[in-house]
Amino acid sequence: MLTRLSQHRTVLWNLTLREIRVRYKQSLLGVAWALFVPLVMMLTFSFVFSQLIRGGEGNGKAADLFATTMPYPIFLYIGLLPWVFFAQSVNTATNSLVANRNLVTKIYFPREIFPLSAILSCCFDFLVAGIVLVGLIAYYHLSTPWQFQLHATTLWLPLILAVQLLFTVGLALWLSLANLFYRDVKYLVTVGLQLGMFLTNVIYPLQSANPLVNAAINANPMTPVIASYRRCLIDGYAPEPIPFLAAAGISLLVLATGWKFFQGTEHKFAECI
Repeated sequence: MLTRLSQHRTVLWNLTLREIRVRYKQSLLGVAWALFVPLVMMLTFSFVFSQLIRGGEGNGKAADLFATTMPYPIFLYIGLLPWVFFAQSVNTATNSLVANRNLVTKIYFPREIFPLSAILSCCFDFLVAGIVLVGLIAYYHLSTPWQFQLHATTLWLPLILAVQLLFTVGLALWLSLANLFYRDVKYLVTVGLQLGMFLTNVIYPLQSANPLVNAAINANPMTPVIASYRRCLIDGYAPEPIPFLAAAGISLLVLATGWKFFQGTEHKFAECI
């Protein structure tokens, strides 16, 4: 796959730039939309769940559920940032083959470039939205008793991002392929991502005293990935070995099988689109 992509890297680069330009063309806010979506979600969930915590302080249940070692808005934004990147990437990549039907049927180059260019364009938004996280950390560090410390464990962040990208690319290959043959897949993906956010540790910690329940929770690779972002960036700990390695293994499996089936059916794309 890397050999094929390196031979057509110019096409991948140009399609990625096109995706970014089209997304913000004739937009009043322009690139600021990349900041707007996760920021508004963070403010909304922070308001809702801070009220829930206050309401639950009498019995302790809500307070225990959302108890974190960091300010809740920071906890929330570190979860939202990779999740929004993941959700936007999967949503855009799922429809990438159908949206580029003219290129698929008329020009030959590796078709996986379409979902990959969609993911790379969303990666641009992910990096831009990271500015808000820097601002949040600076605000709470300077204006509250909570203090941020830069730990050596931040060096894990590129590896964590790599595991997330492996899973995202693999899932994008599967879903873009499925959507080509069954166009209602894109609607199921939209609903699934909306529900998936509440079944992942984006808004609140997901943990159980039952090892089997924890194993089921961590079967979703995004759960250990998001937990690892928080542990490395704020808490100063390396990712938990077993859940993170399991996430990496599942991500590689999804990527390998997605790539295999994508290549195996590529010759049918033109007649199905």
